[in-house]
Amino acid sequence: MSFAAQTKKELTLIADNECCRRSELEAMIALNGGVTTSEAKRQALVVETENVATARRIYTHLKELFQIHPEVLVRKKMRLKKNNVYAVWVPTQAEWILSELGWVGLDVGEKSNVRMAGDNGVPVTKLPVIGGRKYKPCCKRSFLRGAFLAAGSVNDPGGTSYHLEISAGTLERAEQLLSLMNSYGLHAKVIQRKRDHVVYLKEGEKIVEFLNIIGAHQALLKFEDVRILKGMRNQVNRLVNCETANLNKTIGAAVRQLEVIKFIDDRFGIANLPGHLREVAELRLRYPEVNLQELTARMAHKVSKSGLNHRFRKLEEIARKLRNG
Repeated sequence: MSFAAQTKKELTLIADNECCRRSELEAMIALNGGVTTSEAKRQALVVETENVATARRIYTHLKELFQIHPEVLVRKKMRLKKNNVYAVWVPTQAEWILSELGWVGLDVGEKSNVRMAGDNGVPVTKLPVIGGRKYKPCCKRSFLRGAFLAAGSVNDPGGTSYHLEISAGTLERAEQLLSLMNSYGLHAKVIQRKRDHVVYLKEGEKIVEFLNIIGAHQALLKFEDVRILKGMRNQVNRLVNCETANLNKTIGAAVRQLEVIKFIDDRFGIANLPGHLREVAELRLRYPEVNLQELTARMAHKVSKSGLNHRFRKLEEIARKLRNG
């Protein structure tokens, strides 16, 4: 099971009061539902999802809030992964249910903003955003939870990048979600993807905050565990890379210094060098593997690291003059 599926399964186990369940159901119908005409020429409510836990949640909310028994239809997608699609179908009382959820005075026969329901070719009228809707703090969280259950996804935290998104459909719906999410300081953004509008988060910290807001606490802990572990691993890798680079630099410098000293010894003799340069040359030959800092500790007289480096540059200068004759 993917991390997104695990998160949704956890969210469907949350027990809420009636007002919050209504807000959650409103979001799921708004993003994944609509109104169509049944075989009996009646207006019917249909909500589709590929997630079985979300379908069960929609069914339970409709049953408990409105004392009805929806139908559940299952079909297989004809494209891409050919996943199952679960359609929660309410063949009657659609207008009453929608008015109870806030779509008061909605003309469900209006055919503007029509979409095709999946691959079966059934025309479905998408529902508009409820204008001027104000949510209580608890209901606002529930609405965002319902939106994520209906049309949300989140990358596995162990992947190469952090990404959480909710497919909102229309720009108006995306702006509604954007406003609700950013009221918590999440810095969410909207991008258009073909005909769809997507609200998304890219920062790991903000994704954690969003999971906390909608009540996905187990998913939050797992996300944080993986994020911290990945951060520590990256830090260790940076330190190892830095140490390796420093070690390579130290070894490279020591090898060059040894080559210079051996060349001087062959051509001139290190015994003929001035005392301070002879001391440095003999120390390097005796301790070829140590760095400059360690070499200064072995000097008879206190010499700084920069002073020792200056002496090696003098040796390089002498070797260059010997080469040039």
